[in-house]
Amino acid sequence: MDVMDAIGQRFSVRKFKSYELEDSKLDRVMEAARLAPSARNLQEWRFVVVRDPQMREALSEAANGQQFVAQAPAVIVACAVTDEHVMSCGLQCFPIDVSIAMAYITLQAVEEGLGTCWVGAFSADKVADLLGIPKDVIVVGLMPIGYPDAEAPPKKRLSLGEIMFEDRWQA
Repeated sequence: MDVMDAIGQRFSVRKFKSYELEDSKLDRVMEAARLAPSARNLQEWRFVVVRDPQMREALSEAANGQQFVAQAPAVIVACAVTDEHVMSCGLQCFPIDVSIAMAYITLQAVEEGLGTCWVGAFSADKVADLLGIPKDVIVVGLMPIGYPDAEAPPKKRLSLGEIMFEDRWQA
C-alpha cells in the first residue's frame, strides 16, 4: 500500500470488532509514531497504550461516555512531556508534534488493516488521574485502535481549489 492509498482508506472508526490486537501490529504502529518529525527534534510525545477492559471502560466515561472507546481492543493515550517551547512563528511545538505522531499512527494502522479514531472530547484531568499521568504531562488525545467493524463512509472534502492558493491568499 502506498501513502496515498492509506490516506484515502483512513476514516474515523467508531465500531470495532472484538478481535485482539497483535503485539507485532501495535509495535509497528508505535514505531511509526516514534519516527515522526518534531520541532528541534524534541520528541516530546509519550504514549500510554491501554488494553485493560476496565481501564478502557473508565476512559470511555472520561471521554464523555463514548462507548466505542471501551469497545476498541486498545486505546492509545497521547501525551506531551514539554518545556512548552514556542517556535518563532508563535506556536508551541508540542501540540503540533504530538499531532504529527498521531497522524503517523493513523496511517500505519491502515497499512496494518486497523482503524483508529482521533478523540478530542475527553476530560484530560480524569484521564490523567485514571492512568497516573503526572501533573506536568499534558494529555493531548485519545486514539482507540483495532479492527474496524464498519465500512468507510464517502469522504466529504473541499476541493483542492477551495483550500490551495498560489503565491498569495485569495478570497
